[in-house]
Amino acid sequence: MTNKTDTPVAVIGLGLMGRALAGAFLKAGHPTTVWNRTPAKAGQLVARGARLAPDVGAALAAAPLTIVCLTDYDALHALLDPGDVDLNGRTLINLTSGDSAQAREAARWAERRGARYLDGAIMAVPSGIGTAEAVILHSGPEPDFAAHKPTLDALGTAVHLGADHGLAALYDVAGLAMMWSVLNAWLQGTALLGTASVDAAAYAPFAQQIATGVAAWLPGYAEQIDRGSFPAEVSALETDARSMAHLIEESEAVGVNAELPRLFKAMADRAIAAGHGAEQYPVLIEEFTKPTP
Repeated sequence: MTNKTDTPVAVIGLGLMGRALAGAFLKAGHPTTVWNRTPAKAGQLVARGARLAPDVGAALAAAPLTIVCLTDYDALHALLDPGDVDLNGRTLINLTSGDSAQAREAARWAERRGARYLDGAIMAVPSGIGTAEAVILHSGPEPDFAAHKPTLDALGTAVHLGADHGLAALYDVAGLAMMWSVLNAWLQGTALLGTASVDAAAYAPFAQQIATGVAAWLPGYAEQIDRGSFPAEVSALETDARSMAHLIEESEAVGVNAELPRLFKAMADRAIAAGHGAEQYPVLIEEFTKPTP
């Protein structure tokens, strides 16, 4: 990225991701102050021009915007809760992993301390930071995001989700649900085909084609969910359930674990028992929105 600016920024927490964030700010021309409990982790950043703050308070005072990237919210509060840490008038962007309730509570905590607060989630690995492929999700007041977007653009593609501070955490785990579901389904298929000596590399392009095709259904299915109406335009859930039974039977016949397809069918069976067998697959949202039985 070529975004050059003289806006100062501070980065607190220099794990692999924190170092990548600070490095991207330096590359984009931002005066960058860093702090870490273990100062040695700042060595390469200091060699590139970063300033190592002697303590957390000095890091916060060095810039109007502070990025926090720690192990968890407990670490965030342990570091910034002490009364001698002045947050008044500062903007904190917390890219620490946590849940939506923690994000909302942290926003209330920051407000009590006189700070502006955005919660965020990094949808990238450290090596991708500083490229357009690195998506950084932010939630909280839009004016606070807009005020710092030119600076945040140094990290990748900065996205604002809405005023609810919990949205970034929720989008993060929703993305993980997609990732693991796709990967586990692919592994199920790979195991099935492996019983016929088809290797994973041979199956992968076909699996990729199926995944792409299914992804194309999502906007239309989303409209059904938002309307609360599920006409069977493609197939009825009871038809899908018969296919699930076939997947279970084939898995068991060739000696492949059938736990995943059994989970699919258990949820479909509950929806069918509730009278939704003639409706389309997205009607299962009613099962997903219930607590675990």
